Amino acid sequence: MAEVSVRGVTKRFGEMTALDDVSLDFVNGGFFALLGPSGSGKTTLLRVIAGFLFPDAGEVRIAGQPVERVPVEKREIGMMFQSYALFPNLSVAENVGFGLRTRKVPRAEERRRVGEALELVQLEGLGERKPKALSGGQRQRVALARAIVTNPKVLLLDEPLSALDKSLRVDMQIELKRIQREVGITTIFVTHDQEEALTLADRIGILREGRLVQAGPPREVYNAPVDAFTARFLGEANILPDILPEGARVALPSGMRAAAVRPEALRLTAEQPEDTDNILPGRLVQRVFAGSMATCVVDVAGVTWKVIDRDRDLPQLSDDAAVWLSWDTADTLPIAPG
Repeated sequence: MAEVSVRGVTKRFGEMTALDDVSLDFVNGGFFALLGPSGSGKTTLLRVIAGFLFPDAGEVRIAGQPVERVPVEKREIGMMFQSYALFPNLSVAENVGFGLRTRKVPRAEERRRVGEALELVQLEGLGERKPKALSGGQRQRVALARAIVTNPKVLLLDEPLSALDKSLRVDMQIELKRIQREVGITTIFVTHDQEEALTLADRIGILREGRLVQAGPPREVYNAPVDAFTARFLGEANILPDILPEGARVALPSGMRAAAVRPEALRLTAEQPEDTDNILPGRLVQRVFAGSMATCVVDVAGVTWKVIDRDRDLPQLSDDAAVWLSWDTADTLPIAPG
């Protein structure tokens, strides 16, 4: 295990700046998610930490030692790729033990460590199979076992679950968290899936156009986004308009210049509520049923707002009906204006 520290890292590709003065700390034994839209720089940052790319400026430290010019094979990291990158002609056990053989680990120790790794990922007894005989979830476990069998200081995961279908992805999220906790390894993973980041990570960092926008525990970032981009990217968020429609009543806390409201914090009613400080008139555009939950799309003075609640708690209204949105002032999120 090791702490990873990134300080002032900049990486350019020609005229394009992929990382712009990024600084982040990844605590020893923590599970950290790098999150952002396509082109935000999250994969570039992971590759700089891994050693596949060298930064143009800044410093990367692993366990207190500068490594920004150390090649990947000498950084003591484990890497799991989106494609898994398994060797089709090798057995499961041979794939898992590949890194040990390149390090010239004695055969007896290699067999022991491969067996322990396969047991950890719950693939014991499958060591002689070839990757083509495994399911997608099993291949994912083989790739994970291969990444951790060398006892690396840091585990790096690039979109590790994106190739799996939704139900299997949820199962593997649980397994990945279990394995990370058992091993206790410092883990950094890249994902575009906000739900996955909230589920797995102890801390998250959100990047946009090569710059770090916000970092912190998932609950903290979700409940206190620094700006409208972060509020909208990490979950859904409704941004209060600068000019409120007629009939609206909003009580912004002292000093708050711009604000957002999460869809799950809103109440939707057919009648104007009288017992709340925050109300907005609107028109119901669409109701999307999703089992126990439903999403109502509401037009508020030409701006789309979303309400998420249990379907049975939402009034049964036809499209184009006049509605009212209300919420508690404690659920008003401050964001940077603009």
